[in-house]
Amino acid sequence: MFKHVVLALAVLPAAAHAFCGFYVAGGGAALFNDATQVVLMREGTKTVLSMQNNYRGPPENFAMVIPVPIVLQKENVKTLTKNLFDKIDQLAAPRLVEYWEQDPCYQPRSYSPGSGMTRSAAPKKAKGEESAAPRDYGVAIEAQFTVGEYEIVVLSAKDALGLEAWLTDNKYKIPAGAAPLFRPYIQQGMKFFVARVDVTKVPFVDGVATLSPLRFHYDSEKFELPVRLGLINAKSEQDLIVHVLARNQRYEVANYPNVTIPTNIDLVPSAKSEFGPFYASLFDKTVKKHAKAVVTEYAWDSSSCDPCPTPPLTPAELLLFGMDVIDGGPPYPELELKNRDQVPPEEAAQVDQMIRNLTQQISYRRSAAKGGARFVLTRLHARYDKSSLGEDLVFKAATPIAGGREFLTNGEALEQGSVANTMNNFQARYAIRYPWEGPIACTNPVRGKWGGPPNGGRPKAVAAEDLGLVKRDATLTAKLVESPVPEFGLKGSKSRAGLPVKK
Repeated sequence: MFKHVVLALAVLPAAAHAFCGFYVAGGGAALFNDATQVVLMREGTKTVLSMQNNYRGPPENFAMVIPVPIVLQKENVKTLTKNLFDKIDQLAAPRLVEYWEQDPCYQPRSYSPGSGMTRSAAPKKAKGEESAAPRDYGVAIEAQFTVGEYEIVVLSAKDALGLEAWLTDNKYKIPAGAAPLFRPYIQQGMKFFVARVDVTKVPFVDGVATLSPLRFHYDSEKFELPVRLGLINAKSEQDLIVHVLARNQRYEVANYPNVTIPTNIDLVPSAKSEFGPFYASLFDKTVKKHAKAVVTEYAWDSSSCDPCPTPPLTPAELLLFGMDVIDGGPPYPELELKNRDQVPPEEAAQVDQMIRNLTQQISYRRSAAKGGARFVLTRLHARYDKSSLGEDLVFKAATPIAGGREFLTNGEALEQGSVANTMNNFQARYAIRYPWEGPIACTNPVRGKWGGPPNGGRPKAVAAEDLGLVKRDATLTAKLVESPVPEFGLKGSKSRAGLPVKK
């Protein structure tokens, strides 16, 4: 299945969103995934994929169908919590920062700045479930088990029509055009992970079910993301965001053009309330100029950030995303004390923390022997529809890049675009700058020193989230940029020639 980390932002309910498989439901009910978030950790041939989905449709049992490269067993599949996905989304998202020009007459003390990187019971078998699917379908049940609210069946199939017929005869009406999309995966020998959701275990809010995130792992040589099957539920353009966690390595696509998002752009103050729509406009202009391109928005060490919309990933969070599997440590949360269910409630939290600490210690000892726990977080973003996506995404390792920092070129202006570097320090960063408005009483004032507000403190960077929900306005890029944007021939709203940017 996919070798990298995918995260599709929540989009307007009228549009389906990027999903590696598709939904099917009884009776041919109309449904689609309202949002998909996937995080995938990769090393060698090991892949740990964590996926969270929201489902919009009738409150009755439904299922997700996802192509996978191997027959997954129960020990390969876990459930996680939603807050993990919220955090990684914020950490790598495009961010807006605010800077105030410092007193031009202030003489700070000399200092040498740092880098600035500053458990489910076994399911009861239903009648007739012991036998495989009828042979005339060419479909076999390779594994079946229950995890949380998911009743999982892993299928193999000899031909696409047989798989389509099996799903249909098992009370699922397959969207029109499914068989041709099944065919290439069957020809590659892939299996189909069918996770039926028991909606009696899932809360619905305004018709949307937020499902427990699924995590599963497997070995495979392929570096591909099978997105074509997700087009079955597509109604319009989809946002596909890929997050990759890999040790000391960033990724890009091998079979589509790659481009980095224009970054280090100063915006007018009014852009603060329109940052999401502004970024959507900038992104749309970028992909319009670079047809079918996949846009790199972030490549940075996952344990640091500058500026930080949210704290960086912790060792415990890396374990949850798959470092236990990558480094051969105790699978989370398999490391359990005996008779865990007999622990008094008042001691349960303490025991759970002991388990987490021990898991972390063991996994980190293994990780240190394998090159440490420094993982690069890469965020790739594409926007596509049925006509523009001709093949699944294939990924390849890429060299480090930098950009989007408060660094100067030739001591005068902020770096522009992305450049080759010895480490990954690239981000989509945008700034609102407030020039000094106080008195200037010294003989040799120094302009263009930027920092926090005059009354102290440092505002938190704002992440651009839920971009699919914003109203798209192609004119916002030109309206809201203050500094020039050479990529699009924009001069900005005012010249900063007399106000050089100096740190």
